[in-house]
Amino acid sequence: MTYYSTHQAAKKLGITQAALSKYIKAKKVPAPKSVTSGKMTLHLWTEKEIQQLQQLLPKIANGRKTRHQKSKQKAQAKSPVPRKPKKK
Repeated sequence: MTYYSTHQAAKKLGITQAALSKYIKAKKVPAPKSVTSGKMTLHLWTEKEIQQLQQLLPKIANGRKTRHQKSKQKAQAKSPVPRKPKKK
């Protein structure tokens, strides 16, 4: 069985390693088998897990809210304010 690192898995998925790591940390993506070596933890991805992730990624909400993604509300039409006539 072949194992891939997080960097290799992210490359196959077409996303960055940082994005994949953030998805794992936020628990948007199930964490694969991990191995600890000293203070470093390595995630080992199988081909099957990468394929499952390819189907799951389009469903994940990015979490970033930009002005283009927010629901746009139309401004209410304002009626003109009546003004008092100027005194001369």
